[in-house]
Amino acid sequence: MNKIGIIIGSTRPGRNGEAVAKWVHEIASKRSDAEFELVDIADFNLPLLDEPVPASMGQYSKPHTLAWAAKIDSLDGFVFVTPEYNHATSGALKNAIDFIFKEWNNKAAGFVGYGSLGGSRAVENLRLIVGELQIADVRNQVALSLFTDFENYSVFKPGAHQEASVNAMLDQVVAWTGALKSLR
Repeated sequence: MNKIGIIIGSTRPGRNGEAVAKWVHEIASKRSDAEFELVDIADFNLPLLDEPVPASMGQYSKPHTLAWAAKIDSLDGFVFVTPEYNHATSGALKNAIDFIFKEWNNKAAGFVGYGSLGGSRAVENLRLIVGELQIADVRNQVALSLFTDFENYSVFKPGAHQEASVNAMLDQVVAWTGALKSLR
């Protein structure tokens, strides 16, 4: 069975991403078409990119990079949960993505964004990034508004309709993950 990582894309203290990712995982765990796992980039303590050789060379030398690469390599697809900071994804998520290369290749990804405009600009930013990594991104995405899906911009209370958005996105991620299996 394919394994899909739900990646928490923020390391900021008091972040909303952890609650969002746990909610996505809860919805995903009701499904029987894939296995889903929470992956918190904060657990890997990745410094600002410190590998001396470009990731595309696959010559990782640091223990934190090797651990991160092993985790991503163990997954068949991804759901990126991203905040929107200044019209883009978080620097922490971009840094984590840039640490490795081949471990991302020929896998599918979906997106859950949150921010003032549902994190849509962060998701568009990520679509450009993942394309370079040979990740096939799906069309359906989840857009969570700080105004309507959070109380006081910090307590996560998603609208009832958002669960359908999560499942629609997961339907595509699961299907594309399966379709790309022969390339992995």
